[in-house]
Amino acid sequence: MEQGIPEAILSDTRLLQDLAEVAKDTALLNGVLMRTKEEPNSSELVTYAPFTLFPTAVPRGVFEQALAVQTQYNLLVDKISQDSEFLEEALASTAESDDFTGRLFSIYRQTIKEGRSQSVVLGLNRSDYMLDQQEGLPTALRQIEINTIAASFGGLASHTPDLHRHVLKVAGLSDLSHRILDNNPAAGLARGLAKAWELYGVERAVVMFLVEDVQRNIMDHRCVENELWSRDIPTIRRKFEDVSLGPDKRLFVDGQEVAVVYFRNGYMPQNYPTEQSWETRLLMERSRAIKCPDIATHLAGTKKVQQVLARPGVLERFFPEQPQVVQQIRATFAGLYTLDQGQEGDKTVAMAMANPEQFVLKPQREGGGNNFYGSEICRVLEEARGSSKRTAYILMDKVRARASVNYLLRRGAPLQPSQCLSELGVFGVYVRQGTDMVMNECVGHLLRTKSSEHADGGVAAGVAVLDNPLLV
Repeated sequence: MEQGIPEAILSDTRLLQDLAEVAKDTALLNGVLMRTKEEPNSSELVTYAPFTLFPTAVPRGVFEQALAVQTQYNLLVDKISQDSEFLEEALASTAESDDFTGRLFSIYRQTIKEGRSQSVVLGLNRSDYMLDQQEGLPTALRQIEINTIAASFGGLASHTPDLHRHVLKVAGLSDLSHRILDNNPAAGLARGLAKAWELYGVERAVVMFLVEDVQRNIMDHRCVENELWSRDIPTIRRKFEDVSLGPDKRLFVDGQEVAVVYFRNGYMPQNYPTEQSWETRLLMERSRAIKCPDIATHLAGTKKVQQVLARPGVLERFFPEQPQVVQQIRATFAGLYTLDQGQEGDKTVAMAMANPEQFVLKPQREGGGNNFYGSEICRVLEEARGSSKRTAYILMDKVRARASVNYLLRRGAPLQPSQCLSELGVFGVYVRQGTDMVMNECVGHLLRTKSSEHADGGVAAGVAVLDNPLLV
């Protein structure tokens, strides 16, 4: 690991065992916690959230590039959400071939037809990157996706810097600890929620976290909730079935008016088990409550929109006469290819079938563990041959990241070295009222690391673990 953890420490078995015990206890002390798989809804049974024993070396230049471009990505997402013509053009074929996107898009069309009930827009986003480190080429930042709904781990990421700093000190590497930056996304996310709540203008109204039935990752939410309570902003947790619409399109839960709906649920098909779930999503979209995200912003984060943005001339649509902004954003793009019906899509299929190891096939899904690699790409495309099913996917160049040795600490797992790959996430917050951009900030970062034997999957999916950048 260049300028990172010395090889002598990575191979000292006795020291590693001691460090692992110290690290686990420090994680518990610092609140780097999750509920257990066995009892995911019990606050009486918690364990440390999985994490790396050591922070991972990340080049300072690309790290700073990712932070610097985040406010431009915030603006881009917001501009897309206001461009109904673009969303129609970009998502029409996908909405027809993918049922989930289609249901979301039908809600979007209905709200556009009726007119927006709320002029305040709140975005809490996370843009995810990997480092392309091909032999003989400079390290390049490549965006994997942008999450516009339920972007997680801003809470726990606020508690991991002190964890890894302590591990480095115990390992005799105090001189490296200053390379782990302070990081508090929870406070930044809460600032955005607080500003939206303030603009709603009803002091007794609440911020509602819309949550799933299984709440293993509740501590991550609680970090943001507690930031809101520290500002005396009442915050509640509810599910789809708890919501109702009152007079004047005001949203109510148990008699309490809702100022802001913060979606930590609703990003996967299984989050809508009944028709009533879909009706409730529509009800919330039609309400006066501020939605984070609203349906247009949710759709702006789809994989298909990501692919369309990579086409020549598309970014210029949103940043006319701002070539520097266009260049700043475009510099982070990986190669992205359409699978729409027609000559261009046919060319993409042929390219993927000929060299599947060079690509990733992505459906319109969030939450990790949904992508296809290698021979699986050929299988999926072969099954979709001659039909419009392929338009539910996009194809992306596979990022060639360089693996490094680390130890992944998971409850019940043996301590052993792994060849690891990391993904850098950057949190962005914006609040717009009408045409006035009230707030636009980069509020922190997240590093997730997984064994290179796993092609796909995040922390919640049980594959990746929490990490910190060690800037080099």
